[in-house]
Amino acid sequence: MPHTGGMWRFLKAIKGREHRVAPTTWVVAIAAVVYTFAPIDLIPELVLGPLGFADDLGIWGILAVLFVREQRRWQAGLAAE
Repeated sequence: MPHTGGMWRFLKAIKGREHRVAPTTWVVAIAAVVYTFAPIDLIPELVLGPLGFADDLGIWGILAVLFVREQRRWQAGLAAE
């Protein structure tokens, strides 16, 4: 698992356009934020209580997996240089 310093370097590489993030990752990131704050839910929290957060956690989990994949791609590019 990458350490915190590596994560900040990775985020700076994205900001500085040293690493190009896949469009799929951007779409999932935007969808995660919109879905979290949208009033429409697949599993509503008001009806099912804490279980209603499962869909929110699911989309954030998918984003986390894609984020780690992007970070590994970035690290592989650094190793290749």
